[in-house]
Parts: sequence; structure tokens; C-alpha cells
Amino acid sequence: MRIVVDQAGNGDYTTIQEAVDAVPPGNTKPATIVVGPGLYHEVVTVPADKPFITLAGATGDYADVTISYENSAATITQGDGTAGSATVTVAASDLTATGITFQNEWDYAAKHSQAVALRTVADRVTFYRCRFVSHQDTLYLDATSKTDTDRVYLRGCSIAGSVDFIFGPATAVLDRCTIEGLDSGGYITAASTQLAHPYGFLFTRCTFVSDAPAKTFYLGRPWHHSGDLFAVAQVVVRNCYLGAQVKDQSWTDMSGWSWVAARFYEYGNTGPGSGVSLFRPQLEEAETLRYTRESYLSGTDHWRPWALSQVS
Repeated sequence: MRIVVDQAGNGDYTTIQEAVDAVPPGNTKPATIVVGPGLYHEVVTVPADKPFITLAGATGDYADVTISYENSAATITQGDGTAGSATVTVAASDLTATGITFQNEWDYAAKHSQAVALRTVADRVTFYRCRFVSHQDTLYLDATSKTDTDRVYLRGCSIAGSVDFIFGPATAVLDRCTIEGLDSGGYITAASTQLAHPYGFLFTRCTFVSDAPAKTFYLGRPWHHSGDLFAVAQVVVRNCYLGAQVKDQSWTDMSGWSWVAARFYEYGNTGPGSGVSLFRPQLEEAETLRYTRESYLSGTDHWRPWALSQVS
């Protein structure tokens, strides 16, 4: 199944949500939605009963296709305002996206608030050469339940924000991505990994950049969602380039929860923001084999999204 979205009317639909709606519920075969260049000002939801969808920017360049809206937790009055603010929500498993920018245009300078660009709440979700842009809570890597280790793989992507802009309880690998700190500083991650789950976020071969002043960004802090005692963050940053914006003490507390009790580690990082100290726990050489994209994502189904042709 192939569906073309084109704002000029030269495709099957003019909005992305119309194309998603056209995929039959209970879909069992690959469905590709090709999105033509343009700015799509809409909120998009891929429901749980529509797996195996590929969202593909027509040119392959994320600068050419942008999905953008301006909801925030301050404007969503029903349910979870943070989750509800998402420009795009992916609730279906086995979704792949390539060459698209996901953006939340909430006016953060006027009123600081959570404003999610994209939220995943599904297993085996992949993003290749995509961009995610907001300020607070840009990329929400959520999980279906506390017992689920919903897996997400990002390769060659760009994620931009300032406060907790990569966050949630999912199991995710960010591979060769650019992590861009906006504004004047903040917190890059806010993982809420369940203690029973060994893996949360892995950053490998990524580049952490920013125009912010030196030593103004933490790598992360532990998010105990709703005070959950068992939401014990797990983040590894390994073999990455860290710009000067990263603080000498790269992890910090959150809402009274100590970063020391979380599972934060670094290994083999370079750049002016890298360092080794008592305040920057490092993996031992022998431990590195336990913290790879395979260990995070393969699972019992041997999922290997990095082996697909999109990343060759």
C-alpha cells in the first residue's frame, strides 16, 4: 500500500492525518506514506491498531518536510497535558520514519511549558535522518505500561531542545545523532526507566553541540514520574563528542531525587565537555559489552533496525 500526500493536490491526500486514517485498522502489511515537501500545520496520531507504517519524506531531506503545531501542557486541559501537547503521537508498533522534521512551535520565550514535538508509545519504532525540535520535552520516549520495554531506534537524527528534551521510560538507542542544546542551558535527558528494566537510553557515536555558554548543560537528571519510586533512570553516553556546553558535573538531581541513585554512566567520550571524575561515573572496559545497541534493542525477537537498507 502506497499513499502520497501532497499539499498542492497532486497526491492522494493533502494532510498526513488523512493518509494515516486511510490505512485500514488491523493492518498487517507494509503501508508507505510518502509526504511531499512543505510545512504541514497539523496534529498527527498513528493509532495502535495501524502498525507497519512508513512515513517517508519525499526528498529524504528532513529540511523539506516539517510537521508542526503549537500545543503545550499550558494549553491542554484534559488528561496528561505533556503527552497531549505532542505534535505527532506514534502509538502503533513497527513504524518507520525517514527524512521528516517533527516540530512543536510553542512560544517558549513567552511562557515556559512542556511542548512535545513527538511522542512514541509503541514497540519497534525507528527514525532515520529525522529532526525533532522544541524547547522543553521535545522527544517523549514513552512506554505502553510499566512492564513494557517499548524500543525505539534513532539513526542519523537531530534532536534540539533545552529542558529535559529527551525523556521518558522507553528503551531507546540514539546512534550517530546530533544532540543540540538550545537557549542558555538546561538538561538534555530525563529518563524514567523502570528499575526492573536494565536499559533506558543509550547514546552512541553522537555529537552534542550548542551555542549556549560553556558549562551550562547537564547530560541529564532522573525523572520519577508522579513520584514513582521504581522509576530509576538509566542512561549511557558512550563514544560521543561532547561540546563545551556540558557541565563538569554532568548529572544532577530532580525534584528531590538524587542523581547518585540513578544509573548514569559515560565511556570513551571526547571533546571539551568530556571528563572523568567522581561526579561522572564511567563504565569499566569489561562492562562496555553490556551496553550496546544489540543489548538494548535485540530482545527475544532479534530486532536489528540498524541492519535495514535505510542506514547503509
